[in-house]
Amino acid sequence: MAFQCQRDCYMQEFDTCVVSCVPAELTLENNGKKDKLKGFNLKLKDTILFPEGGGQPDDHGTVGGVPVLRVLRQGPEAVHFISSALEEGQEVHIKLDWERRFDHMQQHSGQHLITALADTMFGYKTTSWDLGRQRSSIELDTAAVKPGEMEALEAAVNEKIHAHIPVTVNLLSIDDPAVEKVRSRGLPDDHAGPIRIIDIEGVDANMCCGTHVSNLSHLQVIKILGTEKGKKNKTNLIFIAGSRVLKYAEKSYIGVNRDGDNEFMNIIANEIGFQDTVIFLTVGEEKGAGLFLLAGPENIVTEVGPRVSELLQGKGAGKAGRYQGKANSLVKRAEAEALLKEHSCKLTAGEE
Repeated sequence: MAFQCQRDCYMQEFDTCVVSCVPAELTLENNGKKDKLKGFNLKLKDTILFPEGGGQPDDHGTVGGVPVLRVLRQGPEAVHFISSALEEGQEVHIKLDWERRFDHMQQHSGQHLITALADTMFGYKTTSWDLGRQRSSIELDTAAVKPGEMEALEAAVNEKIHAHIPVTVNLLSIDDPAVEKVRSRGLPDDHAGPIRIIDIEGVDANMCCGTHVSNLSHLQVIKILGTEKGKKNKTNLIFIAGSRVLKYAEKSYIGVNRDGDNEFMNIIANEIGFQDTVIFLTVGEEKGAGLFLLAGPENIVTEVGPRVSELLQGKGAGKAGRYQGKANSLVKRAEAEALLKEHSCKLTAGEE
């Protein structure tokens, strides 16, 4: 079945009734630790709270004034985890955390648009995607992208946004021949009910369970932050859409004028590109503590990263061409920089 959140993605409040409410446990991860919470699994006649799926996180909100900590899909039903019980048959009022939902709508519709145009323009297929808390990534089925392609792609997606193109939802039966013509990575094993198609007029038709904007203009703008090496023969495209772009601009301004952080340094590294270039960034007081990031060809970063960390009296870790961490003292930053230059020169000259 399609939930009310899928029929009307913009609805923020809704009245329904309780179908069942049974004791349950929920495991939440907090700073690497797993905590088990006791509560109740709540099923409703219908819901405006989206259950996690299709690469999109679940919604937050309240049911009958009780906070909803998680929403998961089980076949045709949505299961809401709450901390206190509600009575079966009770009429309840749902309130949605709209800011979180609209952010997810912008990122998800943005992903559909980028995926469609990356395929049309360059033949790059999307193999997976991740809607992160601060930025999202699309895994492209290519080992590398060519210079200028991401700039052209960004211009193209924003041109579509400025054109106010409608986005509609169509429900098709699973045996409808039209289903074969839409883009899809397959249905989940427990899928039930009609097939939901997200149609960006004249651009893309894609099978999807998620919540989406009704017009591309609601995305406001998309910023492609850069690309990074993904899994074998894959490239990860990093992007933000809508309100996240405004927050990014504000944070970038604050970062330049006050303090930076790991995310800010990673954004800079993505913008510059580090597949063939060594980038060494630090933030903090000139002779005090701070943060550092080393990005570049994986062989260089893996070998030199720990030595840079040692010079900065710090602690760090690395993977996929990045090594970053905390520095207890930036006094020897110049020495770390000299070490990187020396090592890069040796590799260029072909020395061991």
